[in-house]
Amino acid sequence: MSETIVRTQELYKSYYRDSLEIPVLHNINLDIPQGQFVALMGPSGSGKTTLLNLIAGIDQPTSGTMAVAGEDITRLSEGDMAKWRARHIGFIFQFYNLMPVLTAFENVELPLLLTSLSRKERREHVETALSIVGLADRMKHFPRQLSGGQEQRVAIARAIVSDPTLLLADEPTGDLDKTSAEEIMTLLTRLNKEFNKTIIMVTHDPRAADKAVVIRHLDKGELQ
Repeated sequence: MSETIVRTQELYKSYYRDSLEIPVLHNINLDIPQGQFVALMGPSGSGKTTLLNLIAGIDQPTSGTMAVAGEDITRLSEGDMAKWRARHIGFIFQFYNLMPVLTAFENVELPLLLTSLSRKERREHVETALSIVGLADRMKHFPRQLSGGQEQRVAIARAIVSDPTLLLADEPTGDLDKTSAEEIMTLLTRLNKEFNKTIIMVTHDPRAADKAVVIRHLDKGELQ
């Protein structure tokens, strides 16, 4: 029996504008076992990215319980949350979020600068991550010297360099052409199958979603 990596129970999330409550997520009950590849689909405004941000500890639920990687993250202080996130979460964004003044190597190394790893150990981790995503020969290139697909692969290398428990991807193919998108999905599938990475991916693209093992739909804040 696989360990449950994400468990949410009766999870609600609302935002407030002055005294007006704007409900976003309603009664979300979700169990994701270790090693699963889940796609979250749904129309814009359905709460997909909000749910991803809650799982990442970037946002807090209004009510309900949420255990991620064995920790009730609703109870963590800000400082403990930052440490927990650095240890357990790798985040992949639609627009890569790379630092333009840093090389591919330096961008991937960023999360490791907050760890106790030596410079030699950091280099080994970065070289391994860039090799996994097929960019060992692009370490010294800056983002502007790379294609969109290559930039996203650098971003994925950055997400996996600390060997996180969970990979969270928010529209990882949304800014890519069809060929680059297929390459990124092949890479995510490999990370799931070969490295047993648990992946939760928000996507509008049914072709990307088809690469996942499980597809869940959100509509008007409710999980189908």
